[in-house]
Amino acid sequence: MKFGIHASIAGGIDQAVLRAAKLECGTLQIFSTNPRGWKSREISDDEVSKLQHNLVENNIAPLVIHTPYLLNLASPKEELYNKSITALKQGVKRADKLGAKYLVLHPGSHTGSGIEAGIKRIGAGLKQVISETKPEVMILLENVAGRGTSIGASFEELAKIISLVDDSKKLGICFDTCHGFAAGYDLRNKNEVDKILSQVDSIFGIDKLGVIHANDSKGAFDSNKDRHEHIGQGKIGLSGFRNLLNHPLLTDKTVILETPVNDEGNDKHNLATLRSLVN
Repeated sequence: MKFGIHASIAGGIDQAVLRAAKLECGTLQIFSTNPRGWKSREISDDEVSKLQHNLVENNIAPLVIHTPYLLNLASPKEELYNKSITALKQGVKRADKLGAKYLVLHPGSHTGSGIEAGIKRIGAGLKQVISETKPEVMILLENVAGRGTSIGASFEELAKIISLVDDSKKLGICFDTCHGFAAGYDLRNKNEVDKILSQVDSIFGIDKLGVIHANDSKGAFDSNKDRHEHIGQGKIGLSGFRNLLNHPLLTDKTVILETPVNDEGNDKHNLATLRSLVN
């Protein structure tokens, strides 16, 4: 099992690796562009070279990239839908250029048009992106907390999306612990964790679970509230993470922190907490 953080790319993408290395991370997640904007600049060959050098020097792999928040492949608005497809295609190309193994994507929100219609749009969008980009990177659909009209709170919804894509070998899932807990997956109970991971294995195949986002939850169980908390300080608690991190199906998985960063030492403390829970 490898642990890492979501690191800032301020000062250059290669600098994110050095930030992760200072915390002795074995893996790393970044945004490859502005997460709250549509415009993305071209990544130079020099930037790629520096990034790859730093990754190898510090023995950090895999590289995980998170797509911008603005993308919504479930949108019934044609302009937003098309912009989202274009942005995802660009994101796939950047991820492949950087040598990332995984590209994490929030499925989207149907904004009142209906969940089945939204799922069909996401499936069609992914089919187009994969057909036109032929990605090396695996696109991971991240489970959501289930608030409002968002899609992907259940494994069944994620599976429906994937089933609509003919060439789905480059599709997988990312399991966010806070989102899952808020959507009704109870990590506090060891037997429930067994059931959850058995579901993942039977529905997708455990190899399709590329990344785990490790976040405690400020919100209560099954509350649909997406509010991340420091490990052990939320409603999931230390025992919940102990149940998850020591499960035999997860021994070789990539675990990324997305906990709050209010102070400089937050990531260091949360990483230490996670590592201490592994038997």
